[in-house]
Amino acid sequence: MTGILHQQDYRQALEAIKQRIQSAQMRAVLAVNAELLELYWEIGRQLQQWQDERGWGAAVVERMARDLQDAYPGIKGFSRTSLFAMRQFHSFFRPAFESVPQAVGQIPWGHIRTLLAKVKTLETALIYARACVEHGWSRSVLEWQIEQRFHERAAQAISNFAQTLPVPQSELAQQSLKDPYVFDFLTLTPQAVERDIESQLVAQITRFLLELGKGFAFLGRQYPLTINGRDYRLDLLFYHAKLKCYVVIELKAGAFKPEYIGKLNFYLSAVDDLLRGTDDQPTIGLILCKDKDRLDVEYALRDISKPMGVSSYITKDIPLAVQSQLPTVEELEHELAHLPRAESEDSF
Repeated sequence: MTGILHQQDYRQALEAIKQRIQSAQMRAVLAVNAELLELYWEIGRQLQQWQDERGWGAAVVERMARDLQDAYPGIKGFSRTSLFAMRQFHSFFRPAFESVPQAVGQIPWGHIRTLLAKVKTLETALIYARACVEHGWSRSVLEWQIEQRFHERAAQAISNFAQTLPVPQSELAQQSLKDPYVFDFLTLTPQAVERDIESQLVAQITRFLLELGKGFAFLGRQYPLTINGRDYRLDLLFYHAKLKCYVVIELKAGAFKPEYIGKLNFYLSAVDDLLRGTDDQPTIGLILCKDKDRLDVEYALRDISKPMGVSSYITKDIPLAVQSQLPTVEELEHELAHLPRAESEDSF
């Protein structure tokens, strides 16, 4: 029997079956979730109709909650609070949809209740529902993204993608960048320089990747390139799985300056020549700076042929009184040097 395990065709067949089982399980979960949401939609519709046509208010919700709990004592989810949420669910999306919207139907009920509680407009709720489907956000991540106002920052970076990349690559690239990025997990002094920011971003790479968004795989910090016998180092290098391209990020502790574009253009040309494979799309560059003037950025990017964008970032400035309690750059670099290699190649 043990000899079967070593047969290549058996191992391949077993792996294929395991993948099909996982796929079937996922489809079953999604089907059950969709059916449950259709039920909640119908309950909400009925409650809303009685309120509109017969003037029945909270009393009918309380009555139905008691009757459903008596009829199905082992089934949770039909409390008074839940039924009010179902009515809100229907009334919130009903002005634009005859049934559960497609993106909303693919996320759990807990996510939907978070949207109903924290988002004011239907358009914004749909943005978050689609993002949950695309990025696989948990409920806690969804709450965090709402607090960080993801919907106001997504696809807002100033870029030249429309002029330098073909459709749909240009649209996908634009959607992958934000402005501003929120690095509220950083604790920086007013005197912080690029290496300070870089060190802390890498030290908290999971939070950094979460803020960057799905698809970014971290390849290295101060990534070395040798060009014409000279050594250069990229602040941060990523590979984007969805865009299928390298992404070079240059960090700036101060405001944007037009000369930053020339240096990034140089790096993108080098990465395209030295690292880019035959199946890779053109390398993209992103300058992350503390502040920027939109007109300055637009002028600087106007005649640039390499795809790049410019975004600002937000951090927590800390008082001088607590600076002495923070680790130094050298201490952070020492910690990073002793991280397992798997962490330096993590992706989210």
